[in-house]
Amino acid sequence: MKYHTRKIVKPGDLNSNETLFGGRLLEWIDEEAALYAIIQLQNRRVVTKFMSEINFVSSAVQGDIIEIGMDVVKFGNTSLILKCEVRNKLTRKTIIKVENITVVNLDAHGKPVPHGKTKVIYEKKELPQN
Repeated sequence: MKYHTRKIVKPGDLNSNETLFGGRLLEWIDEEAALYAIIQLQNRRVVTKFMSEINFVSSAVQGDIIEIGMDVVKFGNTSLILKCEVRNKLTRKTIIKVENITVVNLDAHGKPVPHGKTKVIYEKKELPQN
């Protein structure tokens, strides 16, 4: 798993139990999945189509630093299937796992379009200006 983004848990991210609000974490995961897909598919037009069962393993509290990891599970014809793990940066304890996040590649009209990608891009490349 490659960890791409770090976040610090702030007071506004907490629920009434004073732990990280699950909805906030899912927002961060969805954003990270979109960013990852944009880079991999080299297209700014992507949309999250599906997110599988979400497994909250542990929690985070104010001041914790979390990191979000994404890996490619599969390149589809018009989609990219990712898996995600979020963990506490200092303790390395898993906070949440999501086994399947399906992101769809879109054309300028918002319709699914084949992306032609088959492997993960590791080097830095500029995104197309579309």
